[in-house]
Amino acid sequence: MHPASSMSYSNVIFFLLLAKFSCCMRLLIKQTKLFEPTHPLHLKLCDIFVVNGVIEDIQAQIEVADAEKIEANGTWTSIGYMDIGTQIGEPGYEHREDFQTVTAAAAAGGFTAIASFPNTHPVIQSKAKVNFLKNYAKENLVNFLPIGATTKDTEGKEMTEMYDMHQAGAIAFSDGEKPIQDTGMLLRVLQYAKAFNGIVVNHPHDQFVGQAQMHEGSVSTKLGMKGIPSLSEELMLQRDIELLAYTNSRLHVHNISTATAVEMIQAAKARGLNITASVSALHLLFNHNALSDFNPNFKVLPPLREETDRIALLQGVADGTIDCITSNHVPYEVESKFLEFSYAKFGAIALETAFITSWNALQSVLSPAQIIERWAFASRKAFDLNIPSIEVGAKANLTVFDPEKTWTVKGTSLYSKSKNSPFIGQQIIGKTILTINNHKAYNIWQSQES
Repeated sequence: MHPASSMSYSNVIFFLLLAKFSCCMRLLIKQTKLFEPTHPLHLKLCDIFVVNGVIEDIQAQIEVADAEKIEANGTWTSIGYMDIGTQIGEPGYEHREDFQTVTAAAAAGGFTAIASFPNTHPVIQSKAKVNFLKNYAKENLVNFLPIGATTKDTEGKEMTEMYDMHQAGAIAFSDGEKPIQDTGMLLRVLQYAKAFNGIVVNHPHDQFVGQAQMHEGSVSTKLGMKGIPSLSEELMLQRDIELLAYTNSRLHVHNISTATAVEMIQAAKARGLNITASVSALHLLFNHNALSDFNPNFKVLPPLREETDRIALLQGVADGTIDCITSNHVPYEVESKFLEFSYAKFGAIALETAFITSWNALQSVLSPAQIIERWAFASRKAFDLNIPSIEVGAKANLTVFDPEKTWTVKGTSLYSKSKNSPFIGQQIIGKTILTINNHKAYNIWQSQES
């Protein structure tokens, strides 16, 4: 249960973080299946002993005194997951999500790192703003990895000082939720980023569609809603690929959603282009039929598309065409979502349910080890980031996931400040029970009841 309702939500999360996401002293994780390709016990049951945030021992069986024991039978332990393109809210939109709540939501979803989009107020578009995020993330349970804006105020008109942000620690550059519409601007961005081997992230969505509401198809026709055709994604993606080939730069295509887009990424990789791609977890499990009852929490960008698209996305993840999976976490206050459908904003929160969603979608085509690889390893590889390891002497960066735990998603059981989740009220299978990073731990048995 949450503390008294008279306290502000931020204060509630603050106290939860102090009391529950506490320093990791002596913790013994018992009989979990290890997912660490470099370790001799990979895919085997083992015990992991963590002392003051550092892995002290990994053995088939460990017995120690004066340690908190986590009976983890049936669970999977890997390095923590990483999300790309998280909307964190703060600064400027703290009423939707702030640093404390996004940290809590990410940890509860198994994430130890989030690469955040720059669409805050003010925009993350300078060395100072990058340092602002990095300074907050120091010793935080979840690492914040800034993605700097490519254009000032993400308006697509004037290029930012990307090199300065790169020097300060920005891992990539993007206008985030605002795709770069101007071809000449994207060309210059790619050329400039190439000088320091920078990565440009763009979500392909041509805005010629105007005020459309969902995928253009049988469901939009039936509901009388203006649709977003697959062409809006594929036109921009083709442009981006050709600009990438022309500049010989680096591009990450954020959250594709159509079968043709999968084929285009596959062809671009076959040409030897330096391109990676991601897909939203929600798009792996649902198609546009989810909007048949006007549920605004399924109103997302890119839109949920045809079943044939969903199957192609699954296959794209399975064969490696799509490198990694994202939460597509976009928090919104009630006033922005629970409106007449055509006025509701695009976006859903997903940090706490993203891995579970992908697991339920992909388990027929990928092994657990392969699904974990897409979240924990491939996402870091795509951005040339250091990949933590699970070995004696290493700082513990761990996620323990229970694939059999059944729980009901409630507004009171979600840490995110916003509640625009399509899973509210639903019973789902799979839950992160423990996350450790930077000498801190999230532990389901010490957190709120769900």
